[in-house]
Amino acid sequence: MPTAGTGSGAPATKGGTVTEGDQRPSAAAVFDAIGVAYEEAFAGSESHRASLDWLLHRLEPRARVLDVGSGTGRPTARTLAAAGHDVLGVDVSPVMVDLAARQVPDATFRCADIREEPLTEASFDAVCVYFSLLQMSRDEQAALVRRLALALRPGGHAVIATVPLDLDGVEGVFMGQPVRVTSFAADAFTALVREAGLTVLRQQETLFTPARADAVPEPQLFLYCRRGATDEYGAGGADDGDGAGAD
Repeated sequence: MPTAGTGSGAPATKGGTVTEGDQRPSAAAVFDAIGVAYEEAFAGSESHRASLDWLLHRLEPRARVLDVGSGTGRPTARTLAAAGHDVLGVDVSPVMVDLAARQVPDATFRCADIREEPLTEASFDAVCVYFSLLQMSRDEQAALVRRLALALRPGGHAVIATVPLDLDGVEGVFMGQPVRVTSFAADAFTALVREAGLTVLRQQETLFTPARADAVPEPQLFLYCRRGATDEYGAGGADDGDGAGAD
């Protein structure tokens, strides 16, 4: 659950500051506190790595890739940069951005709130969004996915992953940090992505248990997408020939 924004409509903040009105730590503060422990807890995700392999097989050399909520830079930015691609990672946490810049020197990282970051239409060949929407409101998530779809070149690919639960502003604790989580059930989130202008080529639902003593299995949804109403393999929403769809 790396973060790209500050959740609940609050302005982008840094370090130990809090969101306005409720004294809850901002997303930046939460992930500043978690730091490299996030990478250690989620490094074993085979679904994450499989989605990166899928993306790598579709990118032309030196493709321009946006990594939204880039966290520590591993595995996403490191995998893509190691393959020779031009990666821009955006994350609201200064600690995460510093870790990523040191761990993946061949990529570029920017400390910013992606909701406020200018995105030029058709400027990226691919977009990655791994669990970085969960501290945004539903309206913010929908608006951002629409902007990200427009930032893809026609025919460009995206991988978008979330926790597919019907939650709206639910208070919780994530890796020892208090958070407010908002998400969608799988069908609703998939519909949101399609309405943004992306063809969902494949969807995978899985359970993953982070490598922590207090961890429990969490549901995860990975959407493999392409910008455009249809794709070269047939009708929009069809699998693109690399294996099974939803698990």
